[in-house]
Amino acid sequence: MKIGLDVGSTTMKCVVLDDMMQVLHTDYRRHYSQIAETACTMLTDIKEICAGHPTKFALSGSAGMGLAQNLNLPFVQEVYATRIAITRFLPHTDVVIELGGEDAKILFLSQNMEVRMNGTCAGGTGSFIDQMASLLHVDQMELNELAKQAKQSYSIASRCGVFAKSDIQPLVNQGAEKSDISLSVLQSVVNQSIGGLAQGRPIKGQVVYLGGPLTFLSELRKSFDKTLGLEGICPENSLYYVALGTALSADEQDIKLDELIFNLEHYDTGKAFTSILPLFEDPEAYEAFKGRHAKATLTKIDPTNYSGPAFLGVDAGSTTIKACIIDPEGRLLYSRYEANNGNPVQAIKEFLGNFYTSYPHITIEKSCSTGYGEHLLQNAFAFEYSLVETMAHYKSAKTFQRDVDFIIDIGGQDIKCFKIKDGTIDDIFLNEACSSGCGSFLQTFSNALGYSPQEAAALAIKAKNPVDLGSRCTVFMNSSVKQAQKDGASVSDIFAGLAISVVKNALYKVIRSTDPAMLGKHIVVQGGTFLNDAVLRSFETELGSEVIRIHEAGLMGAYGCALHARDQHHKVPQQRTTLSLTQLEHFTHRTKTTYCKGCTNNCLLTINIFDEGRKLVSGNKCDRIVSPDTFINNPEQLNIYAFKQQYFAHLKARKGERGKIGLPLQLNFYEQLPFWHTFFSHLGFEVVVSSPSTRETYLKGQSTISSDTICYPAKLMHGHIKDLLEKQVPTIFYPCSSYNIDEEKGDNHFNCPVVAYYPEVLRHNISELEDGSVTFISDYLSLADRAFLPKRMHQVLSQYYPVKKQEIKAAVKAGYASLETYQKAIREQGNLIIEQARKRNWPIMVLAGRPYHADAEVNHGIDGLLLQCSCAVISEDAIAHLVEKQPRKVLNQWTYHARMYDAARYVTGQDDMQLIQLVSFGCGLDAVTSDEIRDILRKTDKIYTQIKIDEIANLGAVKIRIRSLLAALQEAKEQR
Repeated sequence: MKIGLDVGSTTMKCVVLDDMMQVLHTDYRRHYSQIAETACTMLTDIKEICAGHPTKFALSGSAGMGLAQNLNLPFVQEVYATRIAITRFLPHTDVVIELGGEDAKILFLSQNMEVRMNGTCAGGTGSFIDQMASLLHVDQMELNELAKQAKQSYSIASRCGVFAKSDIQPLVNQGAEKSDISLSVLQSVVNQSIGGLAQGRPIKGQVVYLGGPLTFLSELRKSFDKTLGLEGICPENSLYYVALGTALSADEQDIKLDELIFNLEHYDTGKAFTSILPLFEDPEAYEAFKGRHAKATLTKIDPTNYSGPAFLGVDAGSTTIKACIIDPEGRLLYSRYEANNGNPVQAIKEFLGNFYTSYPHITIEKSCSTGYGEHLLQNAFAFEYSLVETMAHYKSAKTFQRDVDFIIDIGGQDIKCFKIKDGTIDDIFLNEACSSGCGSFLQTFSNALGYSPQEAAALAIKAKNPVDLGSRCTVFMNSSVKQAQKDGASVSDIFAGLAISVVKNALYKVIRSTDPAMLGKHIVVQGGTFLNDAVLRSFETELGSEVIRIHEAGLMGAYGCALHARDQHHKVPQQRTTLSLTQLEHFTHRTKTTYCKGCTNNCLLTINIFDEGRKLVSGNKCDRIVSPDTFINNPEQLNIYAFKQQYFAHLKARKGERGKIGLPLQLNFYEQLPFWHTFFSHLGFEVVVSSPSTRETYLKGQSTISSDTICYPAKLMHGHIKDLLEKQVPTIFYPCSSYNIDEEKGDNHFNCPVVAYYPEVLRHNISELEDGSVTFISDYLSLADRAFLPKRMHQVLSQYYPVKKQEIKAAVKAGYASLETYQKAIREQGNLIIEQARKRNWPIMVLAGRPYHADAEVNHGIDGLLLQCSCAVISEDAIAHLVEKQPRKVLNQWTYHARMYDAARYVTGQDDMQLIQLVSFGCGLDAVTSDEIRDILRKTDKIYTQIKIDEIANLGAVKIRIRSLLAALQEAKEQR
């Protein structure tokens, strides 16, 4: 007999083989981190099968090594075990795709054998699918069934669960169908596997699917098949291939099963983890803490004893719904705080219905909404007002601390922090595309360990040895938590460590504070996460000072909305529109989706339709169809990004005697296109430019992307090369270029490493470039040296074409002239936009980034969003030339960065300008740039705003950030 035990990150699999290597027994269980106990149970179940037979045993799996080492058991590496099993049962396999609970791997078995595995991130695995299913309030199998009914899919982050939540939650709040979201989740797993694991190596031939998710989820297999263009095999015992290979490899001496079971029953690792001081020294310290915070509470009155006008505030959060009804004096009459269960509309319908029925003597005069579902609820229930979240939280904080100078709100998926100076918001911090360190972060772990968030908080308070978990995101933290359990940490120690990690994430990753004591003297904390006493205590301890937490911390956004409704009612009286009880009884809500035909964007619109003709359309990048009265017909007059896009669109190809040459419109070509287009046209080439970027561009090249962490513009370059290949150009020109043009703004004039050398990456990952199917000219050259460039271009092009030095010299001269004409046009258009904006009294937003951030697919329409908010848009290259060079504290050696620094300096002297920095997610250089730009702006009263962008197009969080900035500016204006 041979026993193979596969101890995975979340499950355990056991296989028993007889002497003929036939499968006698299989078992599959979740171990909930109780590894020794689960192994003991599974082995006890097979005692009868193995009785009287010599038995060999081996362990494998990501969580099995510690057990093997401590009990001196044979261990087989899981990849090797999989290969052994595949070789025996499916010998003609070319590629194995195996997805586990937190592990994902691709084995390439033909030609050069290679394995690609995920690192410490569990994105695109079983736990990822679990998290996404729980967000939709279904299990994995229900998610699979829903996916069968899908009509379309959305773009969802595939890196990890917390990124995906940030994409899924707005879709839920906008009314998107669960079936469509379910299919999108499964497709995101496919994208993660192909983009994150295969990393450019083609998946072809006979493909085998292994592991729980691919075994149980038929729609996941179909998504793989469709994307890969093949039909994979999910064999019998696909769950057990690691265990099978482990059993086949069990060749050491026989074991005594009873003795192994005894050792497992008495298995103890002791305390082997790093701990920190407990949150409270003793119960008395905790009681004093509770007593101090109990003093800050809203004044309440009994609604049964009140009659008259009232005001409603609703905060439709990412995971919860909060509602407050107050009287004209701001006293709390009625409130609710509960999970939205993916349907905030139904939750508020029930809330209003119950209130109207219970308290007919109270009249809701005005209502206001905020949060993720702000506009959905405003349209659904005809609320009179809506308010951006940051201002709602500020209004409520001021009622408790008039001289508040710092507010932090930690919600389900977002962190909002703002500094207050002279009674107005001076700086805003929001977490980026990731919801790590928020309420859902804690909820995910408490649920995974079998506790409610409230129970987890109570246990954390009593922890004697909180685990030092650092500040990592949810899926990274999974590994740390499981390791801590294996090392002997109690559940209370883990919950305390998680609470501390939330605080560290907020302070050091969102606020990016170097000294927490500098945040302010009067700090108010809000949001449901701060109802967790462990989080609150951790925050005060890390800060080294006491803060104010209102007893109803989770209601503060709703309470601020109710105050706003009251204030607006008195300030600008208007007719009441909030639905009455009679109207609620006839309330209806349905959703549908359609593709907008207004322009070439073809936006996927979600239309929420309510009774009496009310509706909300979301998903649009412009107002052409949705709100034609606010649509700008000539956006280039107020938006420099639109001007740049139109400028490039007008560069037309003409037939040339030397044939076609292709230019990919991305990275540095997004600025240098006028030069190269003119240069090659002058030499007699027909210049074929790749089509403007779209989501399809990314998908075309996805399978050739060798790094999942490279910036989105670089990922798009793969698709642009594929587009040129589809256009059948015989030659593609994309040179390496260490240096940019020297604009005499910095200490040097480098391109960033990605821009400089990405042609090398493309050559080695796109087979057509490597095998010579097309001529790929990627020689090293630079536009920096005007005198040397003609000579260098002759050296390069004469290898492929019979070109003369004189004609190249003339072409180079024409190219520079064309580039200078373009740069002059940008500056002149920038001046016109500034002039137009000032005539309209619009704020001017300098959307500062790199030239390729003007690409509509890269920026996802952020420029258009600003236009919808009545803001004019210019770019850094339209104004950077207006200030003289100045030394910087950082190494200022990149051309694009130097422009942004000077643009920021110019903005500080303009009352009607603000700077918003666009940062590509994963850009290491921008970490330095953003700090420097922040420092430049903070020397004046300017608010630094940063927006991180990647392949995910949902602009919900971006809109909050922009509206927060505009609201802060308006507040400051009113104060003056």
